[in-house]
Amino acid sequence: MDRWLAVRALHLIAMAFFVGGQLVLVAAVVPALRHEPDRHGLRAVARRFGHGTLVAIAVLLATGAAMATEFERWDEGALQAKLALVVVVGALVAWHIRRPAQHAIEGAIFVLSLVIVWLGLSMAH
Repeated sequence: MDRWLAVRALHLIAMAFFVGGQLVLVAAVVPALRHEPDRHGLRAVARRFGHGTLVAIAVLLATGAAMATEFERWDEGALQAKLALVVVVGALVAWHIRRPAQHAIEGAIFVLSLVIVWLGLSMAH
């Protein structure tokens, strides 16, 4: 197997975990567990997803940097925009960890994550 195909596959799997996990939380987990009186189940799922998200982000950064270097893409506008949004999403995730009750942050993270995916797809042609 081509090494760069494997790197791209890892990048896509990490992206699918990060964005797909957000979608599962929004569409299934939160509505199912929202009415728990103590919300322990919801907090446990969110904490577990958070740990997986940290791994996914590390994989995304490592594989993304490797591909950008190998294919000399650092100067491309789409990559610059994508990286800027990654920084914004990182800041929003940090904010959300400190203020989990502010649900608008979750929505902003999800929408910006979709924009990042869109930019990545536009780069992949």
